[in-house]
Amino acid sequence: MLGKNADWKIHALSFVLTMIAEFIGTQKFDLGFMAFSLFPMLYVLILGMALGVAKVIPEDMQNDASPYITISVMMLTAKVGATIGPNLSSIMQCGPALILQEFGNLGTAVLALPFAVFVFKMGRAAVGCSHSISRETSIAIVGSKYGLSSDEGVGVMGGYIVGTVLGTLFYGILCSLLCSTGLFSPQALAMACGTGSASMMSASLGAVVEAYPTMAEELQALAASSQLLSSVDGLYMTLFIALPMTEWMYKMFTKNNKNYKDGQPIKKNA
Repeated sequence: MLGKNADWKIHALSFVLTMIAEFIGTQKFDLGFMAFSLFPMLYVLILGMALGVAKVIPEDMQNDASPYITISVMMLTAKVGATIGPNLSSIMQCGPALILQEFGNLGTAVLALPFAVFVFKMGRAAVGCSHSISRETSIAIVGSKYGLSSDEGVGVMGGYIVGTVLGTLFYGILCSLLCSTGLFSPQALAMACGTGSASMMSASLGAVVEAYPTMAEELQALAASSQLLSSVDGLYMTLFIALPMTEWMYKMFTKNNKNYKDGQPIKKNA
């Protein structure tokens, strides 16, 4: 352990990385067929990973920093909870289409968990990373229920980092492709942009607006309403439906699976 000097070094490094990211700011890219934005949070993650890989940040310091994630998540949970009451009227005005779309979040478990278990043979980390798109509310729930140092916590944090780094580009490309097919209405695509992630919404909405510029204001309003819903009632959808459903599916998938024993993957000798 780093002892008495550990905390101030962690805070100092966090401050420096945050200032660098804020100085860079949000960078917007418009490639014609696709538009997306890169947010400061992404730069902090990349810089932190680079410093860790380069051994600039000692392993002891990384371990000492872990408890601060839980503290940050507690603050985040309180902030999310505080937004629910003031926005109830706005949510009710959004109509049944926007409210019912939250059940689409269950698709992450239906699509991702079978791959995690049967293809990649993941352990309990699969529950953490596949029950949702692993944004802030999911981190708060998993951290509270399992702890972020658990396998489930590792899974949700892995999903969060990958989603932050690659999700913006993925959503921008996906929405551009969906717009070109003509299978969905512009309104449906705009509502689908509200995933609960600001960076992902920015990238996907930019692509939709690029395809339907005359409807820009309407599409932006629908995406904002969807984003609000995903941030507010998405917490309850995850807590009471998505996570229990993923737990049940994981148990069913691993129960009679020859690659698993007692819900854990069997490690084969090299």
